[in-house]
Amino acid sequence: MIDAARLKQFVMLGYLTDEMREKLVPITEMLMFDTDEKIFSQGDNADRLFLLETGKVLLENRITDHMAVAMTSIKPGYSFGWSAMLNEDVYSSDAMATEPSRVFSFRADKIKRIMDQDHSMGFIISQRLLYVIKKRYDVRTEQFGKTIRLHPDISVLLGEQDS
Repeated sequence: MIDAARLKQFVMLGYLTDEMREKLVPITEMLMFDTDEKIFSQGDNADRLFLLETGKVLLENRITDHMAVAMTSIKPGYSFGWSAMLNEDVYSSDAMATEPSRVFSFRADKIKRIMDQDHSMGFIISQRLLYVIKKRYDVRTEQFGKTIRLHPDISVLLGEQDS
């Protein structure tokens, strides 16, 4: 059974009032995924926001049909699939459960309708979404910088090779 108290554990929803979380209960769906089960694929219609309650989810970007790069892993309490909230047509990555996972899900049209009806709630969720996006952006920027700095050809250009 999903109740408002269980929704409080998620970073994106923790700042909402109890009354606001109550509005989300009727539109919250609980989904179960097994290890190595695909939740969505890059290019799929972005129609749901997901919140990981238990387990672990890996987000990957496909470089070719035979190669994917792990972008981040999602731990319990955090969200993924926010392309659906940003009016994106499709998901920009693959999401795969790397262990048995329990996921809460909102259909984008339903949560957006509630956010539009309650602007205070919409503002809080939007602010939390921006926070999550910024944190992921910061991590990826740091990873990219580290990759560039450690690349042997780049370190030569930077004059950081061993003499």
